[in-house]
Amino acid sequence: MSPTPPARRLRLGLPRRVFSQVLLMQVAIAAGVAVLATGLFLAPLSDQLDDQAMRRALAIAQTTAAQPQIAEDVVGTPATVDGPVQREAERIRRATGAEYIVVMDRRGVRWSHTEPREVGRRVSTDPSQALAGHEVMEIDEGTLGRSARGKVPLRDGEGDIVGAVSVGIAYDSVRARLIHAIPGLFAYAGGALAVGALAAWLIARRVQRQTRDLAFSDISGLLAEREAMLHGIREGVVALDRSGRVRLLNDEAQRLLGIGDEAVGRSPDEALGEGRTADVLAGRVTGTDLLTVSGPRVLVANRMPTDDGGAVATLRDRTELEQLGRELDSTRGLIDALRAQDHEHANRMHTLLGLLELEMYDDAVEFVGEVVGDHRATSEQVTERIHDPLLAAVLVGKATVAAERGVALWVSDRTRLPDRLVDPRGLVTIVGNLVDNALDAVAGTPHARVEIELHTEARAVVLQVRDTGPGIPQEQREVIFTEGWSTKEPPAHRERGIGLSLVRRLAERHGGSATVGEAPGGGAEFTVVLPEALTEPALESAVTVPSGETDVPEESR
Repeated sequence: MSPTPPARRLRLGLPRRVFSQVLLMQVAIAAGVAVLATGLFLAPLSDQLDDQAMRRALAIAQTTAAQPQIAEDVVGTPATVDGPVQREAERIRRATGAEYIVVMDRRGVRWSHTEPREVGRRVSTDPSQALAGHEVMEIDEGTLGRSARGKVPLRDGEGDIVGAVSVGIAYDSVRARLIHAIPGLFAYAGGALAVGALAAWLIARRVQRQTRDLAFSDISGLLAEREAMLHGIREGVVALDRSGRVRLLNDEAQRLLGIGDEAVGRSPDEALGEGRTADVLAGRVTGTDLLTVSGPRVLVANRMPTDDGGAVATLRDRTELEQLGRELDSTRGLIDALRAQDHEHANRMHTLLGLLELEMYDDAVEFVGEVVGDHRATSEQVTERIHDPLLAAVLVGKATVAAERGVALWVSDRTRLPDRLVDPRGLVTIVGNLVDNALDAVAGTPHARVEIELHTEARAVVLQVRDTGPGIPQEQREVIFTEGWSTKEPPAHRERGIGLSLVRRLAERHGGSATVGEAPGGGAEFTVVLPEALTEPALESAVTVPSGETDVPEESR
């Protein structure tokens, strides 16, 4: 036999959708408020109707007792069924709609009653308070059942108490008034409930559109996933509201921009200061894959508007890619230089071979000496003046590239730089960018020349790079330091307009400056000042260096 599939259980509980839950809860609240309001109205209504009935009974009793003839008849006539007191009391009862009007003497004997047989008998309730001169209002049981009663003393012409008047209003009539008021009250409550249900439905529909008909569990799951995604991805995310203020920063964005949670609620200009990064985040600069510089980092930013009028910006760190791109440029330049050197080397070898075959040995020796001496002179010129190995190696490489491009690269005689740099890599980046730009500016011009000067002033380092190119116009001497600005076509693997911006950012990070002016012989002169770029000489001498790291051949220094 095939197994019987398990019966599905009927689950009772709240619906899962936000729309249904909001509608159900609001209708329940509206119904609860309507029931509560009805109950709060009914509770005092019963007391109010009782009070009105007792006051009405008291008023009838006061009106009856105010007639002097009744007091005279109580004193001067016997208590009979057809006596004047009974006739007058019944007339008033029929005229006012009271259940009964009882007139009694000081002994409590009735002189009138709705039931004639009760005339001449004592009353069933205590009349002492009324006979003592007090007015009484109460709900009490009597011979005719439960009623709202009013009792007043009966006085003669001289003001003496000769009896009392008791008037009763049937309690059933009071209850009937209360029951009669309930349908109308329920109608009002139902109308209010209907209006509340309609308002709840409209609100729930709005919530449904805003939440896209998701369940609360779905929303909770989406929030958890969003938090995990935002703080787990290696891409910066900045969310802005419709007012342009930051409302969300993930961990990577805080790291890339160098800001913290205090930026939330502030505009990009307030959080980052004026600049291209703030302009990109605020949407003042539009486009895709926009390059910007934040501190020492090169960032790629994209901004996407949201339906609520805000925006979400994503940031990617492109610093390493830019460095790789520049290293690739340098590598390509070195490859071109090596290729040119290979051709030059072959020509030299052919020349040397010819001199040897012609037995011109002295000329061959002189030729080899000149070739070796030129390269040695360039290396020695750099290493004698620049003692930092990284910076010296960069300049020697740049000199080789410059020579192959037909550019004379000179290190000024005033150049002196000790091996005490605080941040040699930062200075290498600055020098490399400025030299590359200078080589590009003078390449292909007659008598092309680039001069580098590095000197110190106390603990400050001053770098000057001069070229014989066309120079920088006065109106562009500030804008060239803006990230993304360039007059050159970008290469395939990266974008232009980053190098000079990085130079200024690195200089400003060290508390210095980067400016451009006109060189003495024409062309451009870039000046970078780095305060506190050198360590104290005492600190340098106190550092112990392993002997294996100092064994560098003299030729490579």
